[in-house]
Amino acid sequence: MVLSKSHPLVTGVTSESLLVQAYRGIRRERNPIWFMRQAGRSLPEYRALREGVAMLDACLRPEMATEITLQPVIRHGVDAAIFFSDIVIPLRLAGIDVDIVAGVGPVMDSPVRTRNDLDRLRELDLADLSPISQAVGLVVAELGATPLIGFGGAPFTLASYLIEGGPSRELPVTRALMYDDPLLWETILTWVAGVTSQFLRAQVLAGASAIQLFDSWAGRLTIDEYRKFAAPYSRLVMDAVSDLPVARVHFGTMTRDLLQDMYKVGATVIGVDQFTPLDFANEVLGGQVPLQGNIDPKLLTAPWEQLRSHVDEVLALGLAAPAHVVNLGHGVPPDTDPEVLTRLVAYVRGDS
Repeated sequence: MVLSKSHPLVTGVTSESLLVQAYRGIRRERNPIWFMRQAGRSLPEYRALREGVAMLDACLRPEMATEITLQPVIRHGVDAAIFFSDIVIPLRLAGIDVDIVAGVGPVMDSPVRTRNDLDRLRELDLADLSPISQAVGLVVAELGATPLIGFGGAPFTLASYLIEGGPSRELPVTRALMYDDPLLWETILTWVAGVTSQFLRAQVLAGASAIQLFDSWAGRLTIDEYRKFAAPYSRLVMDAVSDLPVARVHFGTMTRDLLQDMYKVGATVIGVDQFTPLDFANEVLGGQVPLQGNIDPKLLTAPWEQLRSHVDEVLALGLAAPAHVVNLGHGVPPDTDPEVLTRLVAYVRGDS
């Protein structure tokens, strides 16, 4: 698929940005920096804008999603925006009754667990994705040379919400289905991979300069389980967007032992959580893969000298990789002081 002539990677508006260059393995004068969950509850302007509006509704209002996406770029001066949305949006667009419950997370009105439930899994069409394409177009028009990162949820994580009916650390229903009905598992995961692929493609075709695939729950799997029950479906997603000339970042938490396999599904960049040293990640990936990460989010509330020392260590370990995009090892906690993030960006940029 050829990108449109107006795409920021085609016009060159973002192709020479620090982020895109780092994602291609090219080191420049400094490391780019952005934060997972940088657009959200840590910002008072976000809370004010979203007052009285449900999370998923905000994601599907193009003007609101645009403003929220831009807020951290304006406030912090980060080197990339990440599209404000949620990994369950493709499910919502496909007609699944899902909502984000405060303090809980994604909750399904009716989980998908049996063959009788498969009738509810319909495919997406272009009209369904119109709010996404419209919002991305609006964001990109405002960002200029700052690249936008699109994102989606890896099929294992997204399917676990669909099957469990909500967040679950132990994933009991998911695990039972994986082992007891592998054909049903394959059907559900293949469908999830399909709608996520369409969600990602819509973002790229509308102007995103990179994508990130989140697999929040993959770290709960053994290597053998990951290879059998998760990797084939993440590969379906990566294959579905492999014709688009954008970096493909793959990230999960507690995935130290899975990094090689997560890369092999078709990633071009690996995100690293705070529990995995960057030099270790670089070694297991053969020293050939750009890395992203991995400041410990818990230290955002520590005294500045302690946080700065930790950041210096992360930067030093990141020198082992071909290129390093500075980020957190997970998302920005909602109680984070925004001034800390702004100061951190300035420090990494060398402004202070």
